[in-house]
Amino acid sequence: MFLPNFFVPLHHKSVNYSEKTMEQNVKKQFSVAYDLFSLEEDGRHLIERATAETPFEFISGCGVALEAFEEQLQPLKSGDTFDFTLTPEQAYGAYLEESVLELDREMFVVDGQFDRQHIYVDAVIPLQNGTGDRFLGRVLEIRSDVVVVDLNHPLAGKTLNFRGTVVHCHEASEAEIQQVIRQLASGACGGCCGGDCDDENCGNGGCGGCGK
Repeated sequence: MFLPNFFVPLHHKSVNYSEKTMEQNVKKQFSVAYDLFSLEEDGRHLIERATAETPFEFISGCGVALEAFEEQLQPLKSGDTFDFTLTPEQAYGAYLEESVLELDREMFVVDGQFDRQHIYVDAVIPLQNGTGDRFLGRVLEIRSDVVVVDLNHPLAGKTLNFRGTVVHCHEASEAEIQQVIRQLASGACGGCCGGDCDDENCGNGGCGGCGK
């Protein structure tokens, strides 16, 4: 089921990673505990928390975390605290109305039946367009003729504030680099910037873990 220049469901996700590119960029292994807030007109709202017992762990330069997030942490060392804010442009960009699509309901029919097991409101589904670009979309609405899907990141348009502590950091070893390469190549996810993450929702929460 593939329609050129349109979005179709993907039943298998795969990502190609360049070891050479990753190794050139990799510098530090970080373990960080933090509270992530969105700054709204009515105040500060807690979105996610990573504790010292279950910290967010990543190697800088491999695309697991937001670039601006990494830049803030790069000069820090074990035990340092941080409190910084990222604009939407530094985080997940503006919320784009044109990224909310109405897809033909027939695209989600399997063996003559609408795929209710995977397509339901708030489900996160993988999609691909005619040029091979891959996306994750959240189902907003299911109508008689179309399925409304939002391709915006859940944190698009939000100003994000991170407050926390560097639990530990050190220069990444070759073994640690290779482990990350294997995990990314297999589609594995160690949490979305510290929060729990399952295959269905991987890439749609947190500060950039898995879903950049």
